[in-house]
Amino acid sequence: MKRILFILFVFVLCVTAAEAQTYLYKGNSSYSGDILYSWDGQYIYKGRSDYSGNTLYTWDGEYVYHGRSNYSGNILYSWDGRYMYKGRSDYSGDILITFDGQYIYRGRSTYSGDILYTVSGGHLYRGKSTYSGDILYSFNARIPIPLLLLLIQ
Repeated sequence: MKRILFILFVFVLCVTAAEAQTYLYKGNSSYSGDILYSWDGQYIYKGRSDYSGNTLYTWDGEYVYHGRSNYSGNILYSWDGRYMYKGRSDYSGDILITFDGQYIYRGRSTYSGDILYTVSGGHLYRGKSTYSGDILYSFNARIPIPLLLLLIQ
């Protein structure tokens, strides 16, 4: 019995390690050839990579930095969980997008006419839609909204 539990534990550990990387795919895909970006929880890499030379951005939970950095001069965007701001700001005039848990709105708005994208079921849809023909990107695990928006520009 101990041997079976040990084998099961090792299997779960291996599966968890394999799924530690989050991938952003083009369109409605989970094919490895369609991977555009990888995220390891801190760094965004181009393609299916975790090589430091392929680092595009750094995420610390509040700020998105250019490159592999956490220097305040390299801050591109700030995030408070609802609003994404330009640079290191929390001024309402610097709000780029609003996120309500499902919809991404232009600026500081929650008006349905300002919906840019819908986030649902591991997909990013164009506009206010969950129609499969409107899928722009897919991802295999949760990815912070500021990173998602930065990557699709």
